[in-house]
Amino acid sequence: MSEPSRPRADSTPPGMAFERPIRELESQLAELEELSKRTNLDISEEVSGLRTRLAEEIASAYADLTPWERVNVARHQDRPTVSDYIERAFDESFELHGDKVFGEDRAIVCSLARIGEQRFLVLGNRKGRTTKERMSYNFGCAHPEGYRKALRKMKLAEKLGLPIVSLINTPGAYPGIGAEERGQATAIAENILAMFSIRTPILVIVVGEGGSGGALGIGIGDRVLMLEYSYYSVISPEGCAAILWKDAERTPDAATALKLTAPDLRELKLIDGVIPEPPGGAHRNPAAALAEMRRAIARELEALQKIPTDELLALRRRKYRRAGEIPGRFPVLD
Repeated sequence: MSEPSRPRADSTPPGMAFERPIRELESQLAELEELSKRTNLDISEEVSGLRTRLAEEIASAYADLTPWERVNVARHQDRPTVSDYIERAFDESFELHGDKVFGEDRAIVCSLARIGEQRFLVLGNRKGRTTKERMSYNFGCAHPEGYRKALRKMKLAEKLGLPIVSLINTPGAYPGIGAEERGQATAIAENILAMFSIRTPILVIVVGEGGSGGALGIGIGDRVLMLEYSYYSVISPEGCAAILWKDAERTPDAATALKLTAPDLRELKLIDGVIPEPPGGAHRNPAAALAEMRRAIARELEALQKIPTDELLALRRRKYRRAGEIPGRFPVLD
């Protein structure tokens, strides 16, 4: 794994004004380090002091983020993508293609992968980094053929006795006319239904954006985890604000109302756990984020594979029957 790199000065997306003091300190630190390399001046104490201030500023800024600020961190362009996790956190991977009906959807990646001796199928939403890649991957918004491809590969994993790891990072399924003509809603619904009956462990991890049915189409699992600064929601904050208030300026209010952050969803018992990110988010130290993801996947798969298959399926169905239950008011009958 490569060493973490300091984010580019122009890499902060709109909505991350809270990082301005951090970027200023990073710029000062870079200047001091460059000066130290170019001269014989002993400024080690100044560099050390500035590093301490930077660490403190990062901890302070990220200690109490608003939901909207967390959404912007989840969308940061330097945040590790699904492709990064597959290529750099796993020991081996081999991509599988096609839905055998229409074609290849590059927004969904499906690969046979390995961590140590643990083999599994990994699937996820592929976004890309460059403009060319993002257009090729449709910005992570899958078409029906992407969901059909994912389902075919999940059934292959079931046949081979391999667990499944689903990495979610999408603003939502593609809403275009062509996708609707080819059965977008049906493809997502069929995936959701089928994943309840697939007889192999399924681990779901939201690594960035978890938007609407686009996420749920590969999001039914025995364990559902979120990275600390990811979000998971029935609709984007922008979409919610447009529908409820017809006012883009209410987007931060929508983010708060939607309860879309990892801590909120953990408290509501809609997810099973939160994977911690490096101080300042995964975009600030990708190597540490990749290592933590690797450990989490290995740990969770080991635990899930110890559960007998029939019990696993019963627990999976029970888990979703109880989703959104309000104790004492609207109990769910098993």
